[in-house]
Amino acid sequence: MNPLHEFARQQTRRQFFSSAGLSLGSVALATMPGALRAAPTRNYGSGVHPALPELPHFPATAKRVIYLHMNGGPSQLDLWDYKPKLKEYFDKDLPESIQKGQRLTTMTSGQKRFPVAPSMFKFEQQGKSGMWISELLKHHWPVADDLALIKTVHTNAINHDPACTFVMTGTEVPGKASLGSWLSYGLGSENENLPGFVVLTPTWSSGANAQALFTRMWSSGFLATKHNGVALRSKGDPVLYIQNPPGVDGGARRAMLDGLNQLNELNQQRLSDPETQTRIAQYEMAFRMQTSVPELVDLSKEPKHVLEMYGPEVTKPGTFAHSAIMARRMAERGVRAVQILHRGWDQHGGLPKDIGGQCRDTDQPCAGLIMDLKQRGLLKDTLVVWGGEFGRTVYSQGTLKPDNYGRDHHPRNFCMYMAGGGVKGGYVHGETDDFSYNITKDPVHLNELNATILKCLGVDHRRFSYKFQGLDQRLTGVEEVHPIKALLA
Repeated sequence: MNPLHEFARQQTRRQFFSSAGLSLGSVALATMPGALRAAPTRNYGSGVHPALPELPHFPATAKRVIYLHMNGGPSQLDLWDYKPKLKEYFDKDLPESIQKGQRLTTMTSGQKRFPVAPSMFKFEQQGKSGMWISELLKHHWPVADDLALIKTVHTNAINHDPACTFVMTGTEVPGKASLGSWLSYGLGSENENLPGFVVLTPTWSSGANAQALFTRMWSSGFLATKHNGVALRSKGDPVLYIQNPPGVDGGARRAMLDGLNQLNELNQQRLSDPETQTRIAQYEMAFRMQTSVPELVDLSKEPKHVLEMYGPEVTKPGTFAHSAIMARRMAERGVRAVQILHRGWDQHGGLPKDIGGQCRDTDQPCAGLIMDLKQRGLLKDTLVVWGGEFGRTVYSQGTLKPDNYGRDHHPRNFCMYMAGGGVKGGYVHGETDDFSYNITKDPVHLNELNATILKCLGVDHRRFSYKFQGLDQRLTGVEEVHPIKALLA
């Protein structure tokens, strides 16, 4: 995983002798008539997404990841972290003994009061574990025993952009590689006709303004650009220019690419530039996608009972339900990482109405995805991850009413869940205080969560690094973290 070592491995014999000052490669080449007329043939039918030779480090329980990111910070108090005693504190100031002088955003730091806002939604215990789940997530009730719910995730960031960057890259500093890119780089993909890492950005129903999505959430950062997430479009062709232009058929396109690949191969032999290899791989993948993508997005052969699992919007491109079934179809085709980013969860005001719309978008599709994967035997080796970049405050931002309130950002604790892929179903990890404001048991840092994801995929996060800017960069950062063993089945 050291770029210098990779460069040395990629050098040809001629390059080695030339760089040593002997130039024997040029002498040898001069004795080979026609040596420059054709580049060495490459077998494009295999090895499109090769894994690093040293990976996996140990047997994996998951082969792939589907990451369901609720962008904006879903309220743990209204969805997962049941706090019945809060009703006694309605409109009372949050005790100083709970806040403990912790930092606030500029949106509420000037408030004269911090009135406690209990959730107006009912919770019920579900599954053999008795997991408390909100009425907003009724479709999740039947899959409670498949979920490993983590109530004590915490992050360093308090604002959206750095917090989202942290979730996906393990650091608030832009320019680092995202989780999906790390997986593409290290483990490759089982499908040679689709990208190893695919991103979907569906619409949302809350009607509220949403935070911008930055491509660094699916960027390869310092890794080769072939490991960037490929974002599928919700309107028109899923990928721009997927169709051949008028007058160009598949045979002509194949001949053109073969000629271009030969030129790129010659350039690769001369310079050994990794980006040349990336360009070769991208052109080849684009050609393969002309056949594979139209087949991927064609739902005409999906049984009616399967479509119904995802909800009424499943056949409408651009919706979360459509994205969810696309994720399942990519999982069964061997795509290594699929990331769905659903916006609109930043509810500083009007939370009850807006969060209801967000859950109508996502509740049934998320649960349907888990059930669909399970009935196909795919859940056992597909790791599903659900969560946002932080949680929400127990106190109301702005005016508090019995049926209306808003919540500010809260990085101290929030909820995420994992399902399938070797994690323990029907399990609740960690606990928070009566205000869901501080962690009282088993805290989980985001980098510990990422270390756990990597472990499920057979990767030791401490040995999975890439040298950049003088550091052995890791998804899990440079500080000591460990996978959460309690989450593993």
